[in-house]
Amino acid sequence: MTLERTAVNPVAWSQELGFNQGELVSGETRTLYISGQTAMSAEGRPEHDGDIAAQLALSLDNVEGVLAAAGMSLGNLVRLNVYTTDVDALFPHYGVLAARLAAATVAPTTTMLQVTRLAVPGQLVELEATAVA
Repeated sequence: MTLERTAVNPVAWSQELGFNQGELVSGETRTLYISGQTAMSAEGRPEHDGDIAAQLALSLDNVEGVLAAAGMSLGNLVRLNVYTTDVDALFPHYGVLAARLAAATVAPTTTMLQVTRLAVPGQLVELEATAVA
């Protein structure tokens, strides 16, 4: 049995923003649950203090690193949660994330939440994901 992904979109507006309302995954699968990834260096140091665009890019790089370590890529994402301390500041840079997902030809289900703060002081964005292969 092979993996089959079916987008579930009872409305079309979400696709214009780069995400599906739902994704039905069937067949044999491996599921990877990825802890929140922030703009941390490989040595565990926070990077890009105060630069939400750079933090978003590095957080996504770190998601890709976990995916790669599991033999997966962005194309395997089925769920992406975006946590930020400032939704309004993040929106102008959201295209960076959307473009990388589009390049991977994936539109995972997505939720964006504004939070009071993240675990590491100075971090402005955190990405949590689920992938299947």
